[in-house]
Amino acid sequence: MDELFTMSPLLDELRQTVRVFVQRRVEPHAARADEDERFDAQLFSALGRELGLFGLTLPSSLGGAGLEPIATLLAIEEISRSDPALGLSYLAQEVLYVHNVFCNAEQTQGQRLLAPVLSGDCVAAMAMSEPEAGTDVFAMQTRARRDGDAYVLDGVKQWTTNGPVAERILVYAKSGDAARQISAFVVERERGGVSNGRIERKMGMRASPTSQLVFQDCRVPLDNRVGEEHGALPGMLANLEFERLALAAQSLGIALRCIDEMSRYAIRERQAFGRFLVEFGQIQKMLSEAVAQTAAARALLYRVAEGLGSRASGMGADAVKLSAGWVGERVSRDAIQVFGGYGYSREYPLERLHRDAILLSIGGGTNEAMQKNLARGLQRKWSRD
Repeated sequence: MDELFTMSPLLDELRQTVRVFVQRRVEPHAARADEDERFDAQLFSALGRELGLFGLTLPSSLGGAGLEPIATLLAIEEISRSDPALGLSYLAQEVLYVHNVFCNAEQTQGQRLLAPVLSGDCVAAMAMSEPEAGTDVFAMQTRARRDGDAYVLDGVKQWTTNGPVAERILVYAKSGDAARQISAFVVERERGGVSNGRIERKMGMRASPTSQLVFQDCRVPLDNRVGEEHGALPGMLANLEFERLALAAQSLGIALRCIDEMSRYAIRERQAFGRFLVEFGQIQKMLSEAVAQTAAARALLYRVAEGLGSRASGMGADAVKLSAGWVGERVSRDAIQVFGGYGYSREYPLERLHRDAILLSIGGGTNEAMQKNLARGLQRKWSRD
């Protein structure tokens, strides 16, 4: 389906480079990593050390590639074709930490906070959600109080991707009494004051580690505050748009892999009653709708990515995440149906991909939150007109 979308030579080269790496290095081990619920630190590091995939949107002065956000989305899409869990850990590092810090830190500060992460040797994470505060960020209870030349963080964060293995953590905390007085801090684990809480055992994305993080008397130097005191909310919301596009790219990577799998199976491999499956109308319906729905969501993703950060990109990101999330679940489910009993077994990757796809209707804002956001956007529009 790549022929439907025209990319610049540079972006096309990036896509092909990541695709070859994934086929050779990721695909052979993806199923076992899922079975073992094992984060492959060496493979993750290779994304930075060998491919230079960390810092794609950063300027060369900070050690980045100077590319547009769509470059990151292409990388996520390709990784997620084989191992969405690895794609999720990459997303947490590249979008939630690297791009986020770059956009909101001062340049000299960014150099110090980003340099250890860009090589891939230092794993990073972002901690925003809490046990009683997910999409409702104003309900967060983690506190940051000023104490001389440092801030002291206390609280518990929930659902932190890369949490158990992260050495650099971008943490959002209440720094004042007002609901919107939220500040961002980079916590360096080696300084102490942060520990892993419960490590989650999940339905899908099992090779991407997720945990609670507990901050207790965690001292953070003043220089590790990202942006102004009490001023983290705009940057947090802006980066949330990028996160939603990235999660949509994951869903579409899953859908693209499922289309390849069921097309090969129905057209070349499986016969019933003396005919290949593709000759049956029910199978044609599932194949054709998978292609059409995936192509439509992918076109929307790439279009919104071009205007990321504009006034209209908020509703666009919500629409992309909502539509692409549905596509990933629908296409992976139909692929299992095409394979029948074999699709339900672990002999093929479809059941794993379907389990992984379900997270993408939850993380980064649930489908219901996207529906609420889009409805409110329409209300604002029609109240002005």
